[in-house]
Amino acid sequence: MKRLGLDADDSGLAARTLAGVSESKPQRAVGVRDVAALAGVSRQTVSRVLNDHPDVAPETHARVVAAMEELGYRMNNAARALGTHRTRTIGVLASDALQYGPSRSMAAVEAAARAAGYWLTAAFADSGDAVSVTSAIEHLRAQAVDGLVVFAPHARTLAVLDELRIGIPTVILHAAERSAFSLDQRAGARMAVAALVDAGHTSIAHLAGPVDWLEAEARAAGFAEELAARGLPEGTVFAGDWSPRSGHEAAAALIASGVTAVFAANDQMALGLIGGLRAAGVSVPERISVVGFDDVPEAAYAWPPLTTVRQDFEELARRAVAQVIAESGSGSGSSGALMEAAMASDPIAPVLIVRDSVIPPTGR
Repeated sequence: MKRLGLDADDSGLAARTLAGVSESKPQRAVGVRDVAALAGVSRQTVSRVLNDHPDVAPETHARVVAAMEELGYRMNNAARALGTHRTRTIGVLASDALQYGPSRSMAAVEAAARAAGYWLTAAFADSGDAVSVTSAIEHLRAQAVDGLVVFAPHARTLAVLDELRIGIPTVILHAAERSAFSLDQRAGARMAVAALVDAGHTSIAHLAGPVDWLEAEARAAGFAEELAARGLPEGTVFAGDWSPRSGHEAAAALIASGVTAVFAANDQMALGLIGGLRAAGVSVPERISVVGFDDVPEAAYAWPPLTTVRQDFEELARRAVAQVIAESGSGSGSSGALMEAAMASDPIAPVLIVRDSVIPPTGR
């Protein structure tokens, strides 16, 4: 039987292989001491730069940053948290994240946090379940986040938050007028209705979002306010649930109502409605004009391209992140632009995007 083992050549190969492994083992990670040595500053100065301390001369700051880049230094967030009692992490409590507005806001908050040098950690909760919301917040607090951004599109979510003592800076989004930082839903709805009235329509319906959504409530209020301001009678309101299906299913009732124009509370319902109208042989916009809300990517490529209201989710996220950083005290060296965003609390104005789904009524 042949004995398994290493002959002389194999032994030499093994020795060389082991030597190669030894020679290629990972080198020591670059540390603060290395950055300080290359930049010609103290370790305390490097620490101040890492923690955005304001008492660092601009040229010194630039020299330290250049040394970090040259050495490939990677900040240890956990180690910095031990020294500063800040994790530079923002928690996000999200509900209904599959809807366009919350999903866009989630991406925008992550981008704004990353731009400010912060991490993001998220927890998802059933907005109608107090236990789920409470559990999600406790999960985020257990990670020692510096503050929270909470998506609270439902009144019941706000009710749960009111009963909790969160104990860390918290900013609430997607709660319409009930939030200090908001996109102006009423103004956007009034823009949509104004576009229809200015085109000559006087018989206008509203395809509303779910009754338990605060933003849907605000858009419905804006619809009614603009009609009243124009001296027009109250418009008929049809119920939807944000989905294209609900818009498609509402088509028959809208046709029967005899209206010449519809303001849909979001683009998905507007697009579904257009499909339902076309399936029933009703042309858009020749017979019924349609305006949506949100400016989803598909809106520009629908047929006809959809007139809609665009929201600035990026600015909303920038303000929310800036506020959390400012309140947590972990952004002492943040830029003036960031702090200016934290102080801006006026509702963010939407923009009407005019396309081809609105024309004057034809009388047919």
